Amino acid sequence: MDKRRIRKLGNRRLILLMVIGVFFIACKDDPQPPKKEEIAKVEPQDVFEFGFKLNDFVVKRDTVKSGESFGQILERNRIGYPKIFHIAEKTKETYNIARFFQQGKPYTILCSKDSLELPETFIYQPNKEEYVVINFKDSIHAYTSRKPVKYVEKTITGIVTSSISETIDEQGASPVLTNKLADEIYAWTIDFNRLQKGDRFKVIYTDKYIDDSIYVGVHDVKAAYFEHKNEPFYAFRFQTDSTKGIVDYFNDEAKNLRRAFLKAPVKFSRISSRYNLRRRIAVYGYKVRAHKGTDFAAPIGTPIMATANGTVTESRRKGGNGNYVKIRHNATYETQYLHMSKRLAKVGDFVKQGDVIGKVGMTGNTGGPHVCYRFWKNGKQVDPFKQKLPEAKPISDSLKVQYLDFIKPIKYKLDNIFFQPEIISEEEKNQPIITQLDT
Repeated sequence: MDKRRIRKLGNRRLILLMVIGVFFIACKDDPQPPKKEEIAKVEPQDVFEFGFKLNDFVVKRDTVKSGESFGQILERNRIGYPKIFHIAEKTKETYNIARFFQQGKPYTILCSKDSLELPETFIYQPNKEEYVVINFKDSIHAYTSRKPVKYVEKTITGIVTSSISETIDEQGASPVLTNKLADEIYAWTIDFNRLQKGDRFKVIYTDKYIDDSIYVGVHDVKAAYFEHKNEPFYAFRFQTDSTKGIVDYFNDEAKNLRRAFLKAPVKFSRISSRYNLRRRIAVYGYKVRAHKGTDFAAPIGTPIMATANGTVTESRRKGGNGNYVKIRHNATYETQYLHMSKRLAKVGDFVKQGDVIGKVGMTGNTGGPHVCYRFWKNGKQVDPFKQKLPEAKPISDSLKVQYLDFIKPIKYKLDNIFFQPEIISEEEKNQPIITQLDT
């Protein structure tokens, strides 16, 4: 073997030894194979509702179907009729569920957490806040309760460029806020159908939530500032009578913003026939048949509101008037609301302006759904649109000082809410905006 061959073999052995060495070092430095990860067990969170820990039950939820009764629902869930009758009789003094059971209302059944899944508790929700619990696991008993309610104060500002509805909608607020400003607070001081570009507003209001997360809507408006044609209009909510729960809106000088009477007993309606003592009707051969009321056309079921505070003196059905309610407001004024499909106020009730006293219908002599609104002054029927109606009751002198102290911090907060900058030309400012309020 010559030297060249020996040198080649030596080089190969050296390379082989180096490869083995690197492999050995790599194996030595290589970490241990990863241990198998253990999956952590996540315990289910406790869920509480209606005062019950729902994790302890099989929960069944549904809504009352058309024509469905309380008994039918329990029978479908394997409760026999003798027990159903016993449950209804035992609990009707607390809540007569057979009488007040309504289509579309939600209910929850809590069943035993076993193979039988037998119902133990029935929970009925007549509205979003209230609920009725009927227990029949061991002993039969019922009670009513309410879900926790939270009120969240919020603020909103806006500059009108198209309409008040669009401006409020762009801010992500409920359209109910538009209606409160237009129909409840500024209805007598600002014509929302003739707003101008550049008009601006600030509002402090409260939103209502149930169970911290279910949004119910705008609860009330605490204060507002509206600048219309460069003129400021303040509004502050203030309770003037705690016994009757009367709340009004007043400006920064304690002047009531509303009139004693609403302009109309129904919202978003049109006048289909005015007060007219010389009206002639084709059906009667064009003979004069005086119309001593103002007809407001609206769909059947539309809420009818009392146009002012007062006491119900009549609530009945009679002849061509159909179902009607009559209210005495004071020694001078009375109002009457005809052709109702349903009366919701009874004789002796004290009603506040805006309270719903009935629903629009077609009872009595009527050719279409509407409410005939009649207005008395000193015992004589008159046209309400030709009367110089009084302002709402002002704040008493004793309350005025209290009111002005009450609004000080609210006005300070309102004044320190700044508008978002908006550039509007002088020409645009002078252009009126025809506003279509939300219906």
